[in-house]
Amino acid sequence: MSSLEMELAVARANRLHGRSSPAKGASGRGSANRGFQKAFVVVGINTGFGNRKRRDSLRETWVARGSRLKRLEEEKGIVLRFVIGRSATPGGVFDRAIDAEDADTRDFLRLDHVEGYHELSAKTRVYFSTAASIWDADFYAKVDDDVHVNLGMFAATLARYRTKPRIYIGCMKSGPVLSQE
Repeated sequence: MSSLEMELAVARANRLHGRSSPAKGASGRGSANRGFQKAFVVVGINTGFGNRKRRDSLRETWVARGSRLKRLEEEKGIVLRFVIGRSATPGGVFDRAIDAEDADTRDFLRLDHVEGYHELSAKTRVYFSTAASIWDADFYAKVDDDVHVNLGMFAATLARYRTKPRIYIGCMKSGPVLSQE
């Protein structure tokens, strides 16, 4: 069993036994404080502090907003969240800006993770274990905030794999593989 598989198993066990999640918040929906939520797919959209324009572009295209976001979750089981950790100086200007944006949009999942370019793999790992501790989903997905998804096609593709356990769909690594730590 890999380290990630172990973390996911612990997250699921904690969820099943009502223990709190490592997430700092889930925009008021699906958080451990409000109970466990079933979902078809949870899509985490990796974002950074300076990427407001990218997030707004996604909100204008495929990321539902307001009541449409809530309806997408309730009726289709599709959860969409921008995934971000915290700054190296908690409560600083970056954290306050994200908190203000989230108060308006309610579409963030804040992680207990310090943001940084060299921490992207750790952020992805924390995202998956956090999502698994909050939502009981058939699928968990991760995209970056510069990717525009055809949500209907994506959901239809996933639905075809619903009966296949432990499936991985996507590109694990592209480009050169670095061998030095």
